[in-house]
Amino acid sequence: MSDFLQAMAKSSAERAAAAPTFVDADFDKPVVPLALGAFDLIAEIKLRSPAEGKLGISYLISSLNERAQTYAAGGAAAISVLTEPSRFDGELEHLESVAAAVPDTPVMRKDFLVEPVQVLEARKAGASGVLLITTMLDDAKLASMVDVAFEHGMFVLLESFDEEDLERSARLLDRDGQLLIGVNTRNLRTLEVDGDRLRRLGPSLPAARCVAESGLRSAEDAARVAGWGYTMALVGTALMRSDDPAGLVRSMNEAGAAACS
Repeated sequence: MSDFLQAMAKSSAERAAAAPTFVDADFDKPVVPLALGAFDLIAEIKLRSPAEGKLGISYLISSLNERAQTYAAGGAAAISVLTEPSRFDGELEHLESVAAAVPDTPVMRKDFLVEPVQVLEARKAGASGVLLITTMLDDAKLASMVDVAFEHGMFVLLESFDEEDLERSARLLDRDGQLLIGVNTRNLRTLEVDGDRLRRLGPSLPAARCVAESGLRSAEDAARVAGWGYTMALVGTALMRSDDPAGLVRSMNEAGAAACS
């Protein structure tokens, strides 16, 4: 595990240790189903990136809600919300507010989650999905966190960086729930994007909905990754900096779907 991921895991474990005890009534917010087409975008809300700094949007909750509503209007299949505070300026409150602002679009918690209680935190806040980073978790912890999410009707995006991650993620495909398999192009040692990783790992993708993550900025990028076997994309920085995020969501969806047909 890279130094960056180790630092994120330590910080996340400290946050998890401070999580409250939950009761069934904490999970009364509806789970929004993840409805998928030929090619779909998960559009991301994040205020800051360790690689690129602040992304220019106002930190007001109302601005995050408006951006999420724009994504939904453009046809995003789901909205990812960063909740990591130390490097991304995220908060669980951001997720809770966005989920309320787009009640018909599933919202996913994106963070460096290391304990099942953090899945429960996400569900209480209104998340309908969570992202888990495969390389941060041993097999038992990974399976237990996936199981907790599925028990609460949530989808799970398992993020991979190499063939070993993909193999470990694929072992969980027989579980009863909606599992997405992602490949992140970000090198978490240098924080630079490895633009060829998606192509290299294309032949190793399991028989699942596979998500291209990081570095996608255009309709041409969406078409390219669709040609390599990905049927979804997670896009953050490009959308946060776009003057027409709804249009970018729409054009990437259309280009990816055309390349899949």
